[in-house]
Order: sequence, then C-alpha cells, then structure tokens
Amino acid sequence: MDRLIYVAMTGAREAMRAQSLVAHNIANAGTTGFRAVRHSVEAQAVQGPGLATRINPVTLPDTWNAASGTMIQTGRELDIAIQGDGWIAVQDTDGSEAYTRAGSLRINAAGMLETAGGQLVKGSGGPVSIPDFSELYIGNDGQISVVPKGQTPESLAVVERIKLVDPPQAQMIAAGNGLYRMADGSEAAADATVTIASGQLESSNVNATAALVEMIEVARAYDMQVRVMHSADENAAAAARLIRTGG
Repeated sequence: MDRLIYVAMTGAREAMRAQSLVAHNIANAGTTGFRAVRHSVEAQAVQGPGLATRINPVTLPDTWNAASGTMIQTGRELDIAIQGDGWIAVQDTDGSEAYTRAGSLRINAAGMLETAGGQLVKGSGGPVSIPDFSELYIGNDGQISVVPKGQTPESLAVVERIKLVDPPQAQMIAAGNGLYRMADGSEAAADATVTIASGQLESSNVNATAALVEMIEVARAYDMQVRVMHSADENAAAAARLIRTGG
C-alpha cells in the first residue's frame, strides 16, 4: 500500500495526542501552580527508495510552559507561592521526591504538612511535622516558625525549613498530577536563592482562550490527516481497478 497512508496515519496519531494534551491543559486552567504541557514533535524524512518527499512526525518528550502564573492574595497562613523560578520539594505516594508549584498546604491528622494533593512537604530532614500551635508563620526562605499552643508570642520557635529547589528545566520531566521529577531519578539539592511569598497562591499559567483556539487548530489538523488517508485509500482502489482492467 502507498506510504502516503502511513504518513497520514502518523500525523493523525500526533494530532490526537496533541488534542489530549490541550484538553488536559484546559481542564487544569483553574489548578493552583499548574504549568501548561506542550506537545513536542519533530519532522523526519521517510527513509527508503524513492524521492525524499514525505515526512513523518516523530514524538519527542513533552515539555511545559515555564512562565509563572498570576499571584493571588489569599491571606491564609498555609498558602505559599514561589517567587520567580523554583519548586517545592514533596514526597510522592511511592516515597520518591517530586516537585510542585502548588502551594496550597494543609496539616493532616498526623500533624504532617502536605499539599492539597496529599503529598508530604519535605524539609531539610524529610517530611515536615508541625506541632500543635496557636500561630504559624512561613518566611520567604521557607522557614516555618510557630507559637506553641498555650504559649505566648515570645515563645516563637523554628520548626523546619521547607526544601526549595531550582534545577535546570532540561533536567526535569513531568510526572503527572502537577508533579515533576529529575529525569535521572536523583534528588535536586536545596537552593537558598529560591524564595516564597506567604499568604499567596500561584494560579495556573494556562491561557484558556489560547488553549481553546489551539484545540480547534488541532482538530482541523486531525481532519486534514483523515482526508489524506481517504485519498490514499481511493488512489489505491483506483490503481487496483486499472490493474484488473489491464489484465
């Protein structure tokens, strides 16, 4: 069968994949700290006999939009937002270290600091445990201080420092659920230059309007590839009829 149908098929496959990623972005337009995922593909000439006139799309690892989202004032003591570049280190459900920009934190029933997604926030010595307190403060360097329950403000004590990191984007991969990891499986070193703002949250950096336009463009690209497949099928059928007539 003509290679054209395979070229069109791979194009349609990539269009479907791109549509899935765009839909994922739109669904997370309201998710705190979410970074829009980008579909990555590379054009590669079809190898083999004949003229090099046909191109196949080759899937590349997904990347993401590194731009920061809008800062939203909440006034909540456990809400934090990374200022500029950087990530909050968390412990994923499998025990491995991952990174997020979603700073809507809470204290679970065991007294552990965790994200809204249930990942434990990491400090310099592992997951952060918060004692009973009457007041809590998170400094712009990630340091957590509390006034123990029943104590006066003069009893302010440092509990832990949230682990903040800033590895190069090229060394990170998206791990799903708004989490990211080091591509080589290692743990990023804490970076003292990363700062946070307390009482704020970073919104998603997805531009919903642009994403909807992209969805329409991808749908049209898919439709075009399907039409090419139909044309290839019709050409093959016409060639078969000519062969039968010639016989």
